[in-house]
Amino acid sequence: MTELPSSPIPLRAGRALTLHAQCLAAPANIADEDSIVNTVHALGSIQIDTLQVVARSQYLVLWSRLGCYDPAQLDSLLFRPGRKRFFEYWKKAASIIPLEHYRFSMPRMRQRLESPRTNWQNWLKREDSAPALDLVRRRIAAEGALRAADFAYEGERRGIWWDWKPAKAALEYLYGIGELMISDRVNFQRVYDLPERVLPDWVDTSPATSEEADRHDVELALRALGICRPRTLFDYTYILRQRIGPVLDILRQEGKLLTVKCEVCDGGSEELLLHRDRLPDLQRALDGELQPQHTTLLSPFESLLWSKEHGHALWNYHHDIELYVPPPKRKWGYFTLPILHRDRLIGRLDPKLERESDTFHIRALHLQPGVAPDDRLVRELAHAIRDFMAFHGATRLKFGRKGHVQFRVRLRRELGV
Repeated sequence: MTELPSSPIPLRAGRALTLHAQCLAAPANIADEDSIVNTVHALGSIQIDTLQVVARSQYLVLWSRLGCYDPAQLDSLLFRPGRKRFFEYWKKAASIIPLEHYRFSMPRMRQRLESPRTNWQNWLKREDSAPALDLVRRRIAAEGALRAADFAYEGERRGIWWDWKPAKAALEYLYGIGELMISDRVNFQRVYDLPERVLPDWVDTSPATSEEADRHDVELALRALGICRPRTLFDYTYILRQRIGPVLDILRQEGKLLTVKCEVCDGGSEELLLHRDRLPDLQRALDGELQPQHTTLLSPFESLLWSKEHGHALWNYHHDIELYVPPPKRKWGYFTLPILHRDRLIGRLDPKLERESDTFHIRALHLQPGVAPDDRLVRELAHAIRDFMAFHGATRLKFGRKGHVQFRVRLRRELGV
């Protein structure tokens, strides 16, 4: 396909294209290290989160696409010398990023050095910041990789910086400006070291310009999203909107950025963005060759839903993360997982892994308005839940009573609970 379709793209094709681009259209055939590498490259990055209601988000994002895999493989690709393919740094949030993209993170490091945010400016003015920076630099240079816990602190607890002691703040500052990297994690605590001791020799460390980095990230997001609104790019790249506009202008001039009319969930159609590299996939979606077949649970920090607008436009799905909502005001649950069924987001599941008893607890099960729990949905979601339990080593299943009663009853029967 070299030319754009003349009529609005059907909503089903827009969904199929996006799910294909996000590696969510079909279950993976193989869950190995190559699959992990390919998935992270396709998405551009995977957001890291500390919460352990079930497996941490970075592991869930890969499970949603690969099914049961060994999380130790991701850790090896992130930290082990000789096998390292990823690094940790800031994108939308703390993220796992392909090492091939390292040079495009360097402008962000430079910006943090030259124009630190107000909180860092204030910290750098404090009398204990310079000694802390000097101490951290000297000890890591002499001793090698260290954690914040390796730096003693006898002072009083502080009410800011997450109660960070001076050495922890210094480590984080030096990490932010690229003077240190994360070389490992011990009990999920960051281990910091010098980049020359962390980066493999093959990594390109020639600094990209800010313009090169912006273009790289915008093109990556366009490919990863399949089709999207212009504002969706801000949520995916975390680049300021005024910097995205010039990149889009250049891509249009080069013929790499296309605008296509696509049906959206409100019954109308919108002009959406498409990277020319995705034209063949759009044709496959229009021809029915891309048929989403995957039923799975998604992380609350799922890249498909980094942009709430994207969820509204293509799925009429309002992605609410209620982690910081007081319990009495929560509608869905603390760590609800969106449910993807083929080409629809059909509901939410509120989970809890009770590790001491190897029990997976489904505390609530909600369906989107207008979704009927038919036999195929129940059967395929039950399969996904079994795989989710196997991934977590859970051997028992427990249901709460919140949410859609009929759906819960039918799912319990299918799962034999």
